[in-house]
Amino acid sequence: MFRILVAEDDEALQQLFCRVLKHNGFFPMGVSDGQAALELLETEYVDLIISDIMMPRMDGYALVQSLRDSGSQIPILMITARDGFQDMQFGFQSGADDYMVKPINVNELVLRVNALLRRARMVAERRQVVGETQLDYDSYSISCKGRTTVLPQKEFQLLYKLLSSPGQIFTRQQLMDEIWGFDSATEPRTVDVHINRLRDRFRNSTDFEIMTVRGIGYKAVKGHES
Repeated sequence: MFRILVAEDDEALQQLFCRVLKHNGFFPMGVSDGQAALELLETEYVDLIISDIMMPRMDGYALVQSLRDSGSQIPILMITARDGFQDMQFGFQSGADDYMVKPINVNELVLRVNALLRRARMVAERRQVVGETQLDYDSYSISCKGRTTVLPQKEFQLLYKLLSSPGQIFTRQQLMDEIWGFDSATEPRTVDVHINRLRDRFRNSTDFEIMTVRGIGYKAVKGHES
């Protein structure tokens, strides 16, 4: 049974989320702020966190940042009353994996929780599946419809990163820092070269597309979304 930590200072909403999660086969644990969440995590194992942003003592942003700074890769779904793009962007930059805006549809919440848990399992197994395309991190290989292609290391890591969060925008600098390293002397425009190579390799793919977000960077979208 997956253990879900719900950090929400609205007691009625916290109880609702916990009730719905329990009804869907999860083991929920509720706390009222980020500090309480950190304290619980010192003694309890958790598979996923659902966190509000505006909370007393420690807000959701600080909670996520604290966890990521400590090296934790627990999937985190942020929930907020704020629907501005900058708030959403800040949430993702803090390290959140997904984002929902109140009022929350609890059925959608359950769907997103399941999707995040599936993604986390694939990350642990170092593989991803997008439509009929499977990426294997250990061999830098991509398989689709019986055909397997081994990519150069940086190209594979770049594609793997983009497909790990479909729809999320990554700046060139973010991609450079993660794939080439913070101390790399390589120009950020190197990302453009690798993106163009990937687009050429997978121009006939119906499972995903790499899109340019003008003035910002890139994102990958699944085939039916492009």
